[in-house]
Amino acid sequence: MSGKKRNSQVRLKARHERVRKDVVGTPTRPRLCVHRSLNNLIAQIVDDSSRKVLFGVSTQSKDLRKKFKSGGNVEAASMLGEVVAQKAKKEGITKVSFDRGGYLYHGRVKAFAEAARKGGLEF
Repeated sequence: MSGKKRNSQVRLKARHERVRKDVVGTPTRPRLCVHRSLNNLIAQIVDDSSRKVLFGVSTQSKDLRKKFKSGGNVEAASMLGEVVAQKAKKEGITKVSFDRGGYLYHGRVKAFAEAARKGGLEF
């Protein structure tokens, strides 16, 4: 692994730990966490007090994969945000704490968050 790549991973981990100090999921307000890879986006709603993942959705899901060409773009991220908001409403979740996972709030992460807000989630 090259030095530049290792350095960026260290910075990502530091940002993630800094964010996670303050962002905690509770039964009344679970944590909506996002993982961004090169080709996909994964979102989970987590209750940290009981250490349970309430549900998770990915751009790799069969029903979502058919709707777009690539799972690693802004269009797919906004579609995933809408799906997460719909699933959360079915589960009775309206308020969440947004955990951007150490990723900067722009591009796919921002598109996901705005679509989730548009779908009815409050954070």
